[in-house]
This record gives sequence, structure tokens and C-alpha cells, in this order.
Amino acid sequence: MATWDLSVSVEDLGPDAPPLKVSVTSDLHIGGVFLKLVEKTQLTKDWSDHALWWEQKQQWLLRTNWTLDKCGVHADARLIFTQQHKPVRLGLPNGATLKMRACFSSPMFRTVMGICRILSSGQILCNGMPAHFAESTKTEDAYKMLSVSQPSPPPEAMAKIYRPASVVDKTHIHSRWLDSSRSLMQQGIKENDKLSMRFKYYTFHDLDPKYDAVRLTQLYEQARWAILLEDIDCTEEEMMLFGALQYHIGKLSLTQDVLSSSQGMDDLESALKSLEVKMVGESNSSDMLDDMTAPELTDYLKIFRPKKLTLKGYKQFWCKFQNTSICYYKSKEDRCGEPIQQLELKGCEVAPEVNVAGQKFCIKLLIPAPEGMNEIYLRCENETQYSQWMAACKLASKGLTLLDSSYQSEVKNIQSFLSMQRSNSTAASAQTDESINTHSLVSPRYHKKYKSKQLTPRILEAYQNVAQLSLTAAMLKFLQIWQALPDFGISYFMVRFKGSRKDEVLGIANNRLIRIDLGVGDVVKTWRYNNMRQWNVNWDIKQVAIEFDGNINIAFGCVNADCKVVHEYIGGYIFMSTRAREQSDTLNEELFHKLTGGHDAL
Repeated sequence: MATWDLSVSVEDLGPDAPPLKVSVTSDLHIGGVFLKLVEKTQLTKDWSDHALWWEQKQQWLLRTNWTLDKCGVHADARLIFTQQHKPVRLGLPNGATLKMRACFSSPMFRTVMGICRILSSGQILCNGMPAHFAESTKTEDAYKMLSVSQPSPPPEAMAKIYRPASVVDKTHIHSRWLDSSRSLMQQGIKENDKLSMRFKYYTFHDLDPKYDAVRLTQLYEQARWAILLEDIDCTEEEMMLFGALQYHIGKLSLTQDVLSSSQGMDDLESALKSLEVKMVGESNSSDMLDDMTAPELTDYLKIFRPKKLTLKGYKQFWCKFQNTSICYYKSKEDRCGEPIQQLELKGCEVAPEVNVAGQKFCIKLLIPAPEGMNEIYLRCENETQYSQWMAACKLASKGLTLLDSSYQSEVKNIQSFLSMQRSNSTAASAQTDESINTHSLVSPRYHKKYKSKQLTPRILEAYQNVAQLSLTAAMLKFLQIWQALPDFGISYFMVRFKGSRKDEVLGIANNRLIRIDLGVGDVVKTWRYNNMRQWNVNWDIKQVAIEFDGNINIAFGCVNADCKVVHEYIGGYIFMSTRAREQSDTLNEELFHKLTGGHDAL
């Protein structure tokens, strides 16, 4: 067989060193090329992490038993002999930047898994720390930096941090995710580049504070900055409660050794259950329950249907909640006849319109209709009535009835949240703290509306309701309230729907897809994953097509993001729904790529 010269650049020889020429035959395997290169460099070192990168093809040659002929390598190939693990700078949610080595040759999915194992391992020592962090005082300090909430930067530094001004800005941010099926090298990432590491999917499995101090802290920090930078909207009362929890967590982080703290660990089971974001359509009811009649929720409620050019307000009706719908009648006496209307809530959007101080307890419903979404408001008389009906509406939107075992816990969670927003009449009269930095506790919107001396007493008043919480419990409570916000966990993408002449926004959440009109910012349509029959991608025209129950078909192309990013979001959430608590120790990487990658990832 003919012998020919293969040109290979060896990074270890320096950037100015000329490529080495090694004499090869087409039936020489990749491992044999390694041996020839190492011999020719005359360098004595550990070469076990090195591999060949094919520059023109943008791919690694990792199968050492494959021949050059099988890999398609000819004399014109430009190869680089380089390390597979290279340093990168990782920007974490708490603002810390770590320099660490990451694998540049594995799919991103596996690279991230490796980084996470280093940052937060399950190997716990008696002092509550992963083994590899306990090697020295320096590494112990690094662990504390990762697992303890860091103080906020000064106001002038916070003012310079980028804040998305609109949903269009968010579509540009959310388009920047790297492809999980391709390596860092394939995606143009260079040695020492800075990458932001964030929680991408808002489905949190098996979060155990005993072993996940780093994960819990970083998740809290990501939620905290989403609130402070107005990436997600909340009411004024919610903002004061978020501010109070941050103030409390900040104080405890300064005074409490998080590594030895186990206070409140045993009573956090309920908080952990509420923290798990479950896929819609999962039901805890057995088959036997399907034949039972779900309990009814009945009461007088005030209903308002906003329409253009109308001054009509709320009107009282007798309402009955059964299965996943609300029927309403003129009065209780008419309940045996035909209802005025039946509102089917499956697939609807549910949002709170609450002001505890003003005793306003409203539920905003956006109900799917052929022409779009119908907007309806329900007004409750008190906290108890609101908690019951709000919990029922939230379950019904997911296709669950009042029979579902999560109903009572949902009611209690809502009541607990309302109680935290209630003014504490027993609070000390001196509502002041000179050290409090309100700029780091509430978003800029409220600094434009109020002065610091007005915000401080309100935050300290809300603080009285959370001051008894342990550090871990306070973080979990912050995350629980964050999850309850109407816009929680939505990633936005600019798309063009098939048959439409204008760009629109597609919101992707853990349980649904949301079509948003860019002109007015309103939700036009919602589709639930549990109604999805199949989806596929036409990679030639970069179009995603999805089929839902009831012969509903949608298709769209992506305007400012790679089609793969959107496809990976949808497939990723479907993948999350397949994971159960007992299965979550082992991650099915093959299934993830099958659901997120399309044909080119298999």
C-alpha cells in the first residue's frame, strides 16, 4: 500500500512550531498515528488526554481503532493534536467566575454532567462537603463560595447589569444556548472563553439540601437575579416578600456556617415536594379513581369579562367547580337548570391578581377559544375562598380534578404564601435598619416608584413573617414563591408560524407552548405537552411541526435562534417527564439525544 505524508500540528510544541509530517498508509489506525506523533515530538509527558481534531470537518477523531481510510482522512487533511480537556471560565448564577478544565471533545450534555459532578458531588464527608473540596483550606473556601449566597454588588454596579427591556430582548438572550449534542470545540468555543452556566430546564429533580448545598444556592441565585433584573414580573407585595427573604438569607449567610447547619432539614419534605415541577397530565390517581365522581366546589363568586368600550364591572353568580370546568348560574336556586355558561379550564392560563393589604383576591383566566384566548376574572371574598378556587383552577388547567392528591397541599401552599404577605401587627415599631441596601433587594421599577426610606419599613415588615425560617427553608420558600409566579420558567423565541405574515413569540415552559402576539403582548393560544401526539423537524427549511390531539397541527420556523435550540427545549421537557424519583440517579443520555437531537444526533 502506498505511503504518504500526513501533516499534523501539535499544540504542545507551541503556536509558532511548524506542523509535523508523519509517514502513514491508509490502513494505519488513528492510535498508530498517535504513536508516530508522540515519538516524533521527543517530549516525555502524559499524552493520554490528547486526540486529533480535524479542522476542515470540525470533528474529533476519537475512535482510535478506526483506520485513516475509514475516517476519510487524506493527504489534504489539516489535523491538530491537542488536549481534550481545556480551561474555560464559568460564570455562575451567584456572580462567581470559576476557571476550570472542561471536556472539549464530548457532547455538551456529558461535559456539563462532568462539571456538575465537580461542583456538587454526592460524596459527602462528615463535615457536609464533597470529598475533593476537603483537600485544603483553599478548596474549602471555594466550596463555601459556591454554597453560600454572596452579597449583592453596590448599586452603581447593579445599574450597569443588562436587563431585558421587552419580550423581544428575551428572545435574543434565550437563543444563545449551546447545542447539547455537539462538543464545545465543534461550537467554536476556544480555550479560556467565558461561558455562563445556568439552569436551563425548570424541572428540578431530587433537590436534597443535605447533599445539594451548591445546587440549591445557585438555583436560588438564578431565581433572585431573575426577580431583581425584572426578567420575570411580580406584584408589589410579592416583591416586598422577595426582598424580605433575600434580606433574611443575606443575614444568615453572614452569620451561619452553612456546612454544619442541619436545622430544619427534617421538616422540609413538604417544601421539597412543592419544589418539584411536575409535567402536566401526570396524575397520582389510580385507575379506580377514574370511575369516581370528583368532589364539587360551590360558592358565590363575582365574574368580570373585560370587553372593549364597556364600563360594566363584576357581577355575582353562583358557581360550581366540577371535574375541570366551572359552571355559573344567576343564583343558587337556578343550579339545577342549565348554566349561563360552562368554562372549560383544561389548557387555560391561570394568574393571580392579589393585593392582601387591599383585600383584593382575584383569579385571572385566559381560556382557549377558536378565535384565541378569552379573558375572564373571578373575584373571591376572602383568603380561604381564594385559596380553594385558585388551587382548583391551577389543577384544572393541567387536566387534573379536585380528586388529585395534590389539591389540599396546593391550597395550603397558597394560604401560606398569602399569610407571608399579610401585615404583621406585632412587628416592632422601629422599622429601620441602617445597613439595609434596598437596591439589592427590589427591582429598579420600585426604586423609581419609592425612596429607600419608604421601601425599608415595608421590607422589614414582611421580614417579620419569615424571620423564623432557617437558611435552607428560606431559600426553598423563595424558590416556591418564584415557581408560583404566572410567567415562571418560560423561555421565549421569535418564530414565524406557517401561514402567518408576521413574526410572533413562542413561549416554551415545562408543560406547555404559548403563542404570544408581539403587537399587544397577549397570549393568543396555549398547547399542552400532554396533548401532543408527535413532533418533527424539517432540517432543510428549519421548520418545527407538531401534531396535537383533535387534529390540531402547527408549524413554525425560527427567526433569531437556531431551530435546534427550540427543538431541544421541547424534547428536553418531554425527556424530563419520563424521569421518576427512583430512576433519577442514572441519566438516560441516549433517550435525551433521541428526543432533542433529531436525525443528526443519533
